[in-house]
Amino acid sequence: MYELKRLAEKNLGSALERAKHYRDLNQPEEAESICRDILAVSPKEQETLKTLGLALTDQFAKSWHHAFDEAVAVFANLTSEYDRVYYEGVAWERLAKAHLDGGQAHNSAHAFERALEHYERATVLAPDAGDPILRWNRCVRALRSHPEIVRALEAPRMSGHDIGDYE
Repeated sequence: MYELKRLAEKNLGSALERAKHYRDLNQPEEAESICRDILAVSPKEQETLKTLGLALTDQFAKSWHHAFDEAVAVFANLTSEYDRVYYEGVAWERLAKAHLDGGQAHNSAHAFERALEHYERATVLAPDAGDPILRWNRCVRALRSHPEIVRALEAPRMSGHDIGDYE
């Protein structure tokens, strides 16, 4: 049937700019496709990995089920520990927002808490970086401002899961 065509190395920079442009236009599927074309030529290109991961998180509002795991896997390929931690925090934060939009307050609260853990670690890894602090503050504001999340956070939590019957 049809075969994918390979980009020339000389076109990778302009393709990455185009992918970022499509993200800005709220067309994450287009950005994702372009990033995959770039990564087929240069699989470890860091800006492309970040852009692909973010394009996947941009799609969480429609369907996060498969995109979340893939976004986290993409971010795991970043070479900088700070970037891995920070961008995984972004994935958790965007998952929290998707859960909130879907009326899943408990899942949202959990995902926000995971995002906060990542932003805290990112702040330790790069104390002068402002982005994790800005993201942390946004998460805290979301946790405080949504009554359904506040109720979810105040509800008793199980310390573990009990499955099955006891004898």
